[in-house]
Amino acid sequence: MSLFTGDSNTFIIIVQILVMIFLCINLLLILTFFKKECFHTTARYILFAVTLLSDSLLLCMSDVLVIVVYYNITIPVWLCIIISVLVILCFTVTPVTLTVMTLERYVAICMPLRHGELCSTRRTMHCILIIHGLSSIPGIIIFSTFFASVSLSFYKQYHICAVEIFSIDIWQSHLRTAIYQIQFLIMCIIIVLSYVKILKVAKAASGENKKLTRKGLSTVVLHGFQLLLCLIQLWCPFIEVAILNFSLFKTIRYVNYIMFYLAPKCLSPLIYGLRDECFCNALKTYAFTGLYKKKCNFTN
Repeated sequence: MSLFTGDSNTFIIIVQILVMIFLCINLLLILTFFKKECFHTTARYILFAVTLLSDSLLLCMSDVLVIVVYYNITIPVWLCIIISVLVILCFTVTPVTLTVMTLERYVAICMPLRHGELCSTRRTMHCILIIHGLSSIPGIIIFSTFFASVSLSFYKQYHICAVEIFSIDIWQSHLRTAIYQIQFLIMCIIIVLSYVKILKVAKAASGENKKLTRKGLSTVVLHGFQLLLCLIQLWCPFIEVAILNFSLFKTIRYVNYIMFYLAPKCLSPLIYGLRDECFCNALKTYAFTGLYKKKCNFTN
């Protein structure tokens, strides 16, 4: 979650445009989810809505932090902690939810007779609580070590809000990185194992079942690619430290933020929004209906 400064306003303009585009797309998808009742009882659509809400909140919070850091605006440490808690939680919720969505596809394809039981609406809601519980672990560890290392007066001080201020000692930074690496490694293993199992079913399937399993395979691959982008994001600070040229350092940070922070946030809508026939049809219906109403009002 690297945040950075620069001399040119070009970066901020690009980021604001991308954030607004992604937020508009996410808002349209969220409205589509809430408008169609059948989506509220299907596990993969409920989990999809969780990723949309999490990504939207993360985009807003991270954008605030980027602006704060870019213009060297200092805020109280206690306020920075509140914002950072939300950012760290949402940062982890999306990949964990993607892993659960992969497991849902595994159950749907490899255990179709038990899919209704294992992926019921009630169990999905319980699963969402577990997702947020698991996602809060990195934040609990990061802030526990931070609270144990600073005095009460530190919370009243004013600082530029960045995750680096919570690492008082170098070991805390290494601990934060290790937690995320282990967490993402476990998620990657789950996705790979699910892919292998679905691949075996795909080879044995025929007709409509083969088409379904192939679609499931492509979805799992895309989830894996998105997790890879999230994992690369954790490696970005190590890449940046090795760069000695300041001008190149700024450019690399710009690219890292856009490619490995913003880009993964637009993959979820592409995967479960546009690729899903049922959701895509509902999206087109509501989008065209809205445009038609707007056109009629303008004409009148």
